[in-house]
Amino acid sequence: MTRDLISFTDGAMDHIPGEDMPAVARAAHAVVQEALTAGVYLFAGGLDFQRPGVVATDGTVSDGLYAQTGELSGGFTVVDVPTREAALEWAAKIAVACRCAQEVREFGPDPELGEMLRQGR
Repeated sequence: MTRDLISFTDGAMDHIPGEDMPAVARAAHAVVQEALTAGVYLFAGGLDFQRPGVVATDGTVSDGLYAQTGELSGGFTVVDVPTREAALEWAAKIAVACRCAQEVREFGPDPELGEMLRQGR
């Protein structure tokens, strides 16, 4: 199984008229329900665009994004699926529902962390 982040950038849905947003929300919730039923849904949400911050190694907090960040992610879904192809299929469903392109990235496995979780540490 792989865990994949399916996301879109801030502003990706700006082309959707306000009166269409309830239909978009219903379509997105239908995809979430389908993913729940399929047992692949882990969580989803949108990021607060107003309050990003960066914490330096010395603990200093700066308002805003990393200097090299071009765009902040708008919304995301995390799925637990057997293959990349399955993640791409879910991304396609989300793209249709949200009326915007989706980026797919697999979370890198951490075998040591996996072992720690299995042992309850």
